[in-house]
Amino acid sequence: MRDLKLKVCGMKFAANIAAVAGLQPDYLGFIFYDKSPRYISEVSAELIKYVPSEIKTVGVFVDEDLEIVKKKINLYQLKAVQLHGSETPEYCAELKATFNNLEVIKAFGVDEDFDFSTLDAYENVVDFFLFDTKTKSHGGSGKTFDWKILESYTLDKPYFLSGGIDLEHAEAISRIKDERLYALDINSRFETEPGVKDVERIKAFVAKLGD
Repeated sequence: MRDLKLKVCGMKFAANIAAVAGLQPDYLGFIFYDKSPRYISEVSAELIKYVPSEIKTVGVFVDEDLEIVKKKINLYQLKAVQLHGSETPEYCAELKATFNNLEVIKAFGVDEDFDFSTLDAYENVVDFFLFDTKTKSHGGSGKTFDWKILESYTLDKPYFLSGGIDLEHAEAISRIKDERLYALDINSRFETEPGVKDVERIKAFVAKLGD
């Protein structure tokens, strides 16, 4: 199987951050959206600076004021941002213009009615799309969507697959032939409680993907 990247999202506690970082995922996600049960406090966010440099730290935002996002990127030395709201292409372009090496991931909740032409305006101002299950809670729902919907995605831009991915999905993921699938984004299905990841479960998932 090709080398899919792994993002573990919704980290918030020091010991758990260290334990998951020890698995060397490609990305670790930290949620700066205060309505999320995985919201990271300012105190805990200080821990982001101590994540090993080879892991890309991702700040997850939902319709946050652009200047606040810029401040957080600088303060916590974030290597990527994931935008989960209705941020415009201009918003994304401003972040790309301000930070040379910042990866911008634009998330979209998709269902059978999703209009993929919406993505056209973002193609040149983001590094990746992220496709999640459409919910009112902006991710972390633990629900999957029908991946066949992505057959309607026609752009070349690589993407993260998100939305209720669990251990049991490893085999189905390994059968996906889409070369644009760049990374898997796991969160609530690998938790013992919101913000606390089950390290052994993540290990088992990685092992199954590698089979």
